[in-house]
This record gives sequence, C-alpha cells and structure tokens, in this order.
Amino acid sequence: MRVTGFTTQNRPLLIGISGGSGSGKTYFARALAEKLGAKNCTVIYQDHFYKDQSAHFDFDGGSVNFDHPDAIDFKLFAQCLTDLRAGRDVRIPHYDFKTHSRIGDGQPLAVHPVIIADGTLIFHYPEVRALFDLRVFLDTPEELRFSRRLDRDVRERGRTPEGVRSQFETQVKPMHDLFVAPCRAYTEQVIEKPEDFARVLDFCVKSAGPYLTA
Repeated sequence: MRVTGFTTQNRPLLIGISGGSGSGKTYFARALAEKLGAKNCTVIYQDHFYKDQSAHFDFDGGSVNFDHPDAIDFKLFAQCLTDLRAGRDVRIPHYDFKTHSRIGDGQPLAVHPVIIADGTLIFHYPEVRALFDLRVFLDTPEELRFSRRLDRDVRERGRTPEGVRSQFETQVKPMHDLFVAPCRAYTEQVIEKPEDFARVLDFCVKSAGPYLTA
C-alpha cells in the first residue's frame, strides 16, 4: 500500500456527510468535492459496503432490510477509513444494486488530503463516528426524501414504484426514525433549509484549507 505524505497536516481531513435516504447528502458531497478539486479530495460511499444479499433479495423489495445497520459491513468501512486516515490507499467493494451482490475484488481508492464519506448510517456507531473530524447532517422533509428515492430506484436500480413505496413505508422510514435521525445530535453542521447549503459548504471548504496542496 502506498503511504502518502501531506503538506501542512500529517494526515487527511475526514468529513462525514449523513442524512436520510434522498436527503441530498450525495449532492452535497459531490458539490464539496468539486469545490476542493480532484487532486485534493476523494469520496467514499457507504453504499459500496453493503453485504452481499443476492441470495435473499427478490429484486423489488422483499425481506432484506437494507436500511438497518446490520446490512452494512461497517467493520470493513471503518478499516478503510482508518487506513485512509493513516495515509494508506485502500480497496473498496464493488456493489451491484441490480443483483445485490459484490462483484470482483473491489476497486482502488487512493488517499487524498481530504476524504469525504457519504452514508445514512455512518454516524450510528460511536467507533466509526469518532473517525471523522467534521460531521454534517442533512435534515430533509420526508416527502422530498421519498420522491427523490422513488425517482432514483426506478431509474437507476430497476425497481417498480409499488416496490419502492412499500419498502419506504415498512423499512426506510422506521429505520430512519430509529437509527438515522438521532445522529443529527452528533454533528457539527446541519442543513435543514435551502439557505443552509451554501453556508455549510463554505464552512467545509474553509475547514479543509490547511489540508490542501498548493
């Protein structure tokens, strides 16, 4: 594994972006990455760390609860964050959302001065939460979160509207209320209104300043 040196800091800055499914966290993470520039940051997604569920999923919902913390390989996720924090490149799983299986031996992710992590449950476990230097939570109304999830799952993951709605009502919403929403209390920055977006984005960019290369 390559160990990378840094300029003004001796390790990367880890920024966690969380919120419910469809809250806009991926949009925010990508906006932040664009502001910082490709040479300065990379994004690691919780979604890559789903456990293989190909033997249990009926491809339109089913009994698998993808919104419970147990659905995610957080041991591997935490190890990847720990390695990145120490300046070491990692390999992350390649998860196929249409077959709900892991494919191949993963894909490389190089360490950068800023590491952005995106996921609904990344602040749930204290030992994972503690790895982040800055935590951001997007508190988005339920109706908007559902409409975004519906559009994404039908368009990108081959789901039916009926299956998406059923899964949201029986799994996504209950798990959000139980596991995701309480994590707002562990974050330093919250986005709950449109006008918060630019303010928090600017805060993150300024926080990253000392870690960036020239």
